[in-house]
Amino acid sequence: MANRTVKDAHSVKGTNPQYLVEKIIRTRIYECRYWKEECFALTAELMVDKAMELKYIGGIYGGNVKPTPFICLILKMLQIQPEKDIVVEFIKNEDFKYVRCLGALYMRLVGTSIDCYKYLEPLYYDYRKLKRQNKEGQFELIHMDEFIEEILSEERVCDIILPRIQKRLALEETNQIEPRVSALEEDMDEMDSSDEEEAMDQKHSPSPDYRRGGYRDTDKPPTSPKHRRSPSPHRREKKKRSRSRDRDRRHRSPGGKSQALFLRHHRSHRSKREHRDRHRDEGRHHDRRDRHGRRDRHGKDGGMSKEQMEIQEANEMRARLGIPPLRP
Repeated sequence: MANRTVKDAHSVKGTNPQYLVEKIIRTRIYECRYWKEECFALTAELMVDKAMELKYIGGIYGGNVKPTPFICLILKMLQIQPEKDIVVEFIKNEDFKYVRCLGALYMRLVGTSIDCYKYLEPLYYDYRKLKRQNKEGQFELIHMDEFIEEILSEERVCDIILPRIQKRLALEETNQIEPRVSALEEDMDEMDSSDEEEAMDQKHSPSPDYRRGGYRDTDKPPTSPKHRRSPSPHRREKKKRSRSRDRDRRHRSPGGKSQALFLRHHRSHRSKREHRDRHRDEGRHHDRRDRHGRRDRHGKDGGMSKEQMEIQEANEMRARLGIPPLRP
């Protein structure tokens, strides 16, 4: 009498609700001590207290096929068949995670396909840890969302063969349930929108590094490996000549001879650009010839006088500016 299903219970999947558990496992549950002592004369109201005392989940374990308290309470719920509202409250309970697991597995056994997706899919957002006892009697760690995934996708959970349910895609095509949007897709959409906003902000307002890089590029030539090499003697001599020319240009008076010639030249009918282009090659050739001549003079005469050096430097500067050279 104690192991019979209640009289007013409805059949599930066309059979007795207790028959959803295999006969061997069901017989072992009837013979275990927990079923005889804790589950005897248990009602739907007292089921809550027993569910709150659960410390782990699991099916059967050991060589003698011993049932866990979790599967014993599942069979007791199939026997007394509590109302749907009580099962829904089990699932929505956030304080006791094993009570939620008990209600979720019972809903998967007796509920319709729509009810399973409706009440169990929100539990994907529950990431609490659970203890589960395997067949060897050892405890392992899983999470609530993993347990819900096993309930909805696997054929056997806690050594109970789960009834078949319709695929979610088929229910979506018939508009019985709405398409499911995962939390990962929502996070990806938020990340994409934030990336687009950052890209738009960067287009309208360049970063400080970009400004510093532009300022550095305009005011300072880029540093390359060829510029880092040690300068040759000819290059050092050329730098000395340019420094001396700069000193002469700074010390020269505004109304000097070079300025008068420069103004006279720019008042001519030829433009500055054409004149500079014409004398550019002549100035380079003149510099090259002066360098070779200076080497010869240094080798033969032993050096040039101070006046000749000043005239030569002035001519080099005038050649760069596109001005005719001074005659000695």
